[in-house]
Amino acid sequence: MIPILSPSPLPKTLVPSLRDHYTLYVGMDEAPLEAVRALVGGGSMTVDAALLDRLPRLEVVAVHGVGHDGIDKDALAARGVALTITRDVLTEDVADLAIGLWLAVERRIAANDRAVRGGGWSVPLARRATGRRIGIYGLGAIGRAIAMRAAPFAGELCYSARAAKPDVPWRFVADLTALTAASDVLFLAAAAGSGNEGAVDAAVLTALGPEGVLVNVARGSLVDQAALIEALATGGIAGAGLDVFADEPEVPAGLHRDTVVLSPHQGSATVAARAAMAALLVANLDAHFAGEVPPGLVR
Repeated sequence: MIPILSPSPLPKTLVPSLRDHYTLYVGMDEAPLEAVRALVGGGSMTVDAALLDRLPRLEVVAVHGVGHDGIDKDALAARGVALTITRDVLTEDVADLAIGLWLAVERRIAANDRAVRGGGWSVPLARRATGRRIGIYGLGAIGRAIAMRAAPFAGELCYSARAAKPDVPWRFVADLTALTAASDVLFLAAAAGSGNEGAVDAAVLTALGPEGVLVNVARGSLVDQAALIEALATGGIAGAGLDVFADEPEVPAGLHRDTVVLSPHQGSATVAARAAMAALLVANLDAHFAGEVPPGLVR
């Protein structure tokens, strides 16, 4: 069978399917690097020119996820290596979690749960979710799915993207700071890279304001984490719902607050999504090695 490599451990939902079709090596030490024809990993996988130089027969990089900001696409293109992702099959689950994080922050669901479990009952008042102004940064598939879920709650819904989308009813705001100033709740659904690193900085958080809530289901790198901790500590914003962090799995103590709901990068972590992701990743590899266009090819 064709030898494929994962530089780091893979989800248990994926390994059996890969081993049914390919000779899978996990970890660089035992793999025959000169023979490996596919590289497999999660959305945080890093692939650079130095790694590619060690894999002379590599044909395809298959990502178990949609993020691929750690992959040097120019280096892949220079060597004729294809890139595939598991697009579309995790969109709904990530959007569901985004809304869940938001409501948990607004209505203090996690904080109140901790209070009751500790024998408490009297807790601070929460904020009303209905009628809040919603801003969405990034209107790709996941951003759109969040918008569809958030729209029934929203007093107004605005979005920012590389360009206005003529097929949506929501107001386009090109500048992130202006979008944030027009929002009570800011959802981050943009891709990392492309100038987005640290896009949510102190100025953006100031624009969000003391009643504002930040929800991030995109990448931790989009947020200046130190600025976020400062804004939370000083009341510069009201709270945050975070599924992603700057240096995972490290979560700074400054984010351990009752006004923050934390999730360990679980956007796609449902039984249905992970099964579909595994099937699509294998389908991408099968199509590539059959000389066909993989369904998740990144062009």
